[in-house]
Amino acid sequence: MATVLMPIPALDFDPTEVAVSWEVLSAAGHDVVFATPSGQIGEADELMVTGRGLDPWGWIPLARNVTLVGRVLRADAAARRAYAALLDDGAFRAPLHWGAARRSTYDALVLPGGHRARGMRAYLESAEVQQMAVDAFGAGKAVGAICHGVLVAARAVDPTTGRSVLHGRRTTALTWALERRASEIARWSRFWDANYYRTYVEERGQRWGDLSVQQEVTRALADPADFVDVEKGTPDSRRKTSGRARDSPTDRRPAWVVRDGSYVSARWPGDAHTFAATVAEVLAETC
Repeated sequence: MATVLMPIPALDFDPTEVAVSWEVLSAAGHDVVFATPSGQIGEADELMVTGRGLDPWGWIPLARNVTLVGRVLRADAAARRAYAALLDDGAFRAPLHWGAARRSTYDALVLPGGHRARGMRAYLESAEVQQMAVDAFGAGKAVGAICHGVLVAARAVDPTTGRSVLHGRRTTALTWALERRASEIARWSRFWDANYYRTYVEERGQRWGDLSVQQEVTRALADPADFVDVEKGTPDSRRKTSGRARDSPTDRRPAWVVRDGSYVSARWPGDAHTFAATVAEVLAETC
């Protein structure tokens, strides 16, 4: 059994990426330990749990309970069940604070994502969380990062090289195609908060997409070709890039997960089952 450290923000983490990863790794016999900024219980992005607030009428108090777009965009049924179970997990309810987590003993680091700027920026910009990535990569531990979680690794600079810990590695992350598509939907479905899906938004004079996850991660790599996306001709490529199909414990076809040695990366919640299962495979080989 391995100990897996999963730092999360105080607010707005993605419920699928956290809960499914916890569920899969726990089922594989591993001990998942959580960490938050000051040891408080983390709160997921409620919109991704319920779907309420993702429709054009989502700003109206009673009407927001009727979900159409939100029903499609929220976490799927399997993820919502996993999240409900996670809320009763003892480790989730008694997280370490980030400082203590850095000094703790663990075998693997999992960096989940989320997109809502309100809570995610503190996590993505945390020197403590980035140092966890530097420590884990430096010690040769298994590291998994999904969606915006890959930004933590991209921003984690190894002091011995002055470069990101992802420099020289192959990775994926939330692609600009997926991020752009979600942003375009939000422009009409959540018009009063049109940038809900964009954690970082370009300023005037910047090209649209310059502050996307894919672009920032790519800038941290040794070669732009080290950012690995689904290519034409890949089996099930349409399913993998649709932004609608999600994987499951028995169907990996919609997922896109990249493994580079003991480092595993994935794009979005639709990859979460396969992502966590691949991290478990790494642990089975190394622990």
